[in-house]
Parts: sequence; C-alpha cells; structure tokens
Amino acid sequence: MQTTAALQNIAIVLNKPKRSGNIGSVARCAKNMGIERIFVVGHADPDGEEMRKMSTHLATDLVDSIRYFNCLDTALAHFQYVVGMTARKGAARGATLSPREAAASLVDISQHNEIALLFGPENTGLTNDNLKFCHAVVTIPTSSFKSINLSHAVMILCYEIFIARMETAERFTPRLATSAELEGMYSQIKELLMKIGFLNPQNPERWMMYIRRFFPRTKLRSREVKIVRGICRQMEWYLDNKKV
Repeated sequence: MQTTAALQNIAIVLNKPKRSGNIGSVARCAKNMGIERIFVVGHADPDGEEMRKMSTHLATDLVDSIRYFNCLDTALAHFQYVVGMTARKGAARGATLSPREAAASLVDISQHNEIALLFGPENTGLTNDNLKFCHAVVTIPTSSFKSINLSHAVMILCYEIFIARMETAERFTPRLATSAELEGMYSQIKELLMKIGFLNPQNPERWMMYIRRFFPRTKLRSREVKIVRGICRQMEWYLDNKKV
C-alpha cells in the first residue's frame, strides 16, 4: 500500500512577487495540483482583477483566500519544513535537489508537518538571506536557458509532489520544530559563538549559514530545539560567571 503527500499541509509562499498576474497564474497551478493555500510576502497592492483574470474562475476562491505578510520570517513562522526554489547554485546555497527528489521526501514529511514551498521574485529569485530559512533547496534542471516563469516553476514542483508516492511501511517523520523555534535557536547560537570568538563579527552570517545547513539534516523536534537552547544558556551562564 502506498501513501501520497498530505496536500492540505502544504502551502505556496511567494516572496515579493512583482506582477499581480503571476500571482493569479500561480493560484491556477496550485489549484490544478490540489494545493489550497498561498501566502504572499511584501506585495504592496496586488491588482485583484488581474489576479482573478489569470487564475480563471476555477481558482478565484484561492485568490480570495491569499494571506499577505510584510516580512518573510513572519510568513514562515509556523511551518516545520521550508523548501526553497532557486535557479542559482553555489557553495553558500548548499546542496540542491531536483523537484522529483524533493517530492519523494515531502510525502513522508507532509504527513505530520506543515510545509512551505518558497519562491522568490520573478527577476532575481531567492537571495542567500532568504534561503537561510530553508531546510531544502530545489533547482529545476534545464538545457541552456535557466530562467523559468514563476508559475511554471510552481507547477513543476507541485506536479512532482502530486504524483509522488511512498510505501506506508517506511518510517514516518514526526512533527518537527517550527521555523520560529529554529530562528530563536539560531539567534542564541549566534550570540554564544560571537561571545567565545568563534564567529567573525564582521561577517557572522557566513559561518552561520553552514550551521543552518547542518541542523535541518537532523530534522529537529521542538523538544530537541529546547535542549540545544538550554545548553547554550548554560554555556553563557558559565562564561559570565567563571573565575578569572
């Protein structure tokens, strides 16, 4: 017996999309693939008429239910797993997966966790600072022209998730820590590492990015995040109270 992705636990997050029509096109793609939630970050005043035109009448309910946020960290706060889509590769961006590889893992994770599929602006895509929130990074293989329309990228990833299957006998992934919980932990780790001189104060985020790449591979739960933060607090207490 096989299990499919729990689509009700998956949402699309568009970070600073430039065109209202593209938001509508994304809504149409999401509706086609059974995803019913879209979050939009940083779009000042989207044109509702243009969005509905591009979504067609079949997806206007999804357009009307879009949630809007001013900043990315707030939009992602309650998600346990974030997948970022990018056309650019590099050491700072970490290892990338194909849509099919990512979809295979998301079937398992989606059973007990809220998942965000994160897409950047049409002209620039996601920045390194945006990708710091991501547990996995996905790149769509192309021939020579790497740029893909936003709604096309959404459709490709959502289609792979829609058709992915998993044997139910496999071990399931339990409920993971939320993005907000992880961000609190990373902030505390950063403060501690700066205090002991491990991080370069001129560019602390460079090494923190490697730490951010490491922890998602362990799929931390809320209790484990609390343990890490407790260790950090104890170390800070020791540093503040040790005898010189």
